Amino acid sequence: MSTTTEDPPAALAKAGALARLLAPIRTHLVVCAILSTLSAAAGIVPYIAVAEIARVMLGGPAGAAAAIWTWVGIGAAGAALWLLLLVQSSRVGHYADAAILHDLRTRIVRHLGALPLGWFRASGSGRVKRAMTGDLEEMHEVIAHALGQLTGAVTVTVVGAGYLFFVDVPMALIALAVLGLMALFYRISMRSMTTHMNRLIAADARISAASVEYADGIQVVKTFGTGGRVLRRFDDAVDEHTQAFAAWVAEVRYSSATSRLFGSEMAVLAVVTAAGLAFLGRGSLSVADLVAFLVVAIGLPNSILPAVTAAQGVRKGRMGAANIERLLARPPLPEPARPQKPQGHGVEFDRVTFSYDGVTNAVENVSAVCPPGQVTAIVGPSGAGKTTLASLLPRFYDVTDGAIRIGGADVRSIPSAELLASMSLVFQDVALLRDSVAENIRIGRPGASDAEVRQAAAAAHIHEVVERLPDGYDTLLDAGGGSLSGGERQRLTIARAILSGAPIVVLDEATAALDPDSEAAVQDALATLAVGKTVIVIAHRLHTIASADQILVLDRGRVAERGNHDDLLTIGGLYARMWAAQEGALA
Repeated sequence: MSTTTEDPPAALAKAGALARLLAPIRTHLVVCAILSTLSAAAGIVPYIAVAEIARVMLGGPAGAAAAIWTWVGIGAAGAALWLLLLVQSSRVGHYADAAILHDLRTRIVRHLGALPLGWFRASGSGRVKRAMTGDLEEMHEVIAHALGQLTGAVTVTVVGAGYLFFVDVPMALIALAVLGLMALFYRISMRSMTTHMNRLIAADARISAASVEYADGIQVVKTFGTGGRVLRRFDDAVDEHTQAFAAWVAEVRYSSATSRLFGSEMAVLAVVTAAGLAFLGRGSLSVADLVAFLVVAIGLPNSILPAVTAAQGVRKGRMGAANIERLLARPPLPEPARPQKPQGHGVEFDRVTFSYDGVTNAVENVSAVCPPGQVTAIVGPSGAGKTTLASLLPRFYDVTDGAIRIGGADVRSIPSAELLASMSLVFQDVALLRDSVAENIRIGRPGASDAEVRQAAAAAHIHEVVERLPDGYDTLLDAGGGSLSGGERQRLTIARAILSGAPIVVLDEATAALDPDSEAAVQDALATLAVGKTVIVIAHRLHTIASADQILVLDRGRVAERGNHDDLLTIGGLYARMWAAQEGALA
């Protein structure tokens, strides 16, 4: 009895997912299966020809030479046909594989582009990496390899068994009984594969996520040694994968070994030889017929064993297809049925409430108006909801209740491409591409001329720094910015924002990690960026927003205070206490 914890509907859903995803290439798969079947049938013909030549030579009638040459021709034709059909089958299978995987990768990338950005923060990069590499690779194994191996194994078994029954029925039953025992023990060893495979896939996803996190934070890891949480998460994920694999091996080691034993050539040889000698002694089997079994029956495991691996590949392919289908079924960011065009670029938060888990509100009943041409600062203690509130404006998440409007239009009624094009987002964590300096800036407005790129860099106070690089604007950067300092990388992203010309600017702790000199340069660049724009600034260092037109003080997701710097100091509330604490720390 199966011990798998997966219920039949779940297993059927996985099988159905594979069939649905492969539907566009169904015709190619049918052709591939037919060619594989014919190829396998032709491939066993030379073995049958050798067996028949032996039977003719050992017990054939007069005129056997003609029959021998006839079988030589049949065997040669079978070998040639096997090679031709095998090449064509592989060609069709790999063509279908390349076509469908290209289609799926395109669908996944486009779908990822339509998902809310908050999903990426919650899921991590490991899930995306798994879909784009591991899951698709498992489907590749099914399309390009497993299908041909399975159909070939079935064909060889049927044709080979048919020939053996033609030669001698009792001996054929004995030979096939050995292969039947192999299949029985294989089924026993695979009875809980789904449970163990799910555990291994989950552990593999954790390893992928921890590996990316480890690589991204390698400087921190090296600085603080192996005791950091990042390395512990990586170690824990590797340990979980090891334990999951060890548990599977411990469960199936005997049944798997027995299956391989009965599926080996030596086992078939031993059984066929022993039974054949016994039948020879009783006179119920001729030497010629025994030779036929030694030639054909012993070759059957070589064709069946690859099918065992192929069957495992199909199981993995089903799980990979189910994972991909679940990803593609995840609801994208809803696009408006009736798009609205903002009348201006003022921002209004209207009783905005948002919860990540549906239980606790991260932001609750926040209302504020951010007029064009003014700077609105959002401050508060850690965990007050500052970044959450800013993330709702570009629809990284959608509000749970209330509304956010730009120019009088609800952000949910503005097409996402138009919404994101209307704002420049500058974060504390700088994101650079592995490309030239010019292309990193040009992301703000693809198609901008070199002169416009340089003007944006000059406005961001980064032009002279770029000119000193080895290849100037053609210098290639990595994700870490190469030789650029933290402040220089930040100014590069500001140049990108300046080039975009978006009327709304959102700054999330843009100077929090910078030294005083770098902060001063970045502040000058931000001042250029903010001219005439609707600016929303999230800040931890209160002196950087002291001149803001209005300041919203958040506490536990609610607006605790609002006003300008002087008004809030006069009130003597939370803002005044935070200001006094920071000033005291600087003293």
